[in-house]
Amino acid sequence: MRSAYKFLAFAVAGLVALQAAFMVFAVAGLGIWVDEGNSLTKATMEADEPPDFTGAIGFMLHGMNGMMLIPLVALVLLIVSFFAKIPGGPMWAGMVLGFVVLQVALGIFGHESAYVGFLHGINALILFSVATQAGRRVATAVPAGETPLEASAAR
Repeated sequence: MRSAYKFLAFAVAGLVALQAAFMVFAVAGLGIWVDEGNSLTKATMEADEPPDFTGAIGFMLHGMNGMMLIPLVALVLLIVSFFAKIPGGPMWAGMVLGFVVLQVALGIFGHESAYVGFLHGINALILFSVATQAGRRVATAVPAGETPLEASAAR
């Protein structure tokens, strides 16, 4: 269970990094598309056929990864944390899930305010850091009921 906890914590961090890559891919492609003489208007975005440019899929991947996959992995991390016997594990997994919930909310409301979008980016960095720290703690944590000497002998 400790390995599963570690894998899931680092998976959240990796998926958050992918989120940034998806968004930059989409925005860079959109910028190139506009530079080529196309114009982005509300009508263009609401058309039956949205603009087709290299990177357009990044917007969809960002949404699916952020609204479905990351929350699912964070929830599984929290469940696994109760069985992994890592001191403080449930607290760190709970923090990861809490920052994921906040991230989803900021992502949804970021369409209403650029300032909320700014906070969405800052929270992503915090989420990445907390998930990474949760995963790193596994290597140094002593399982409940073991002495540090017993734990080091088991490794």
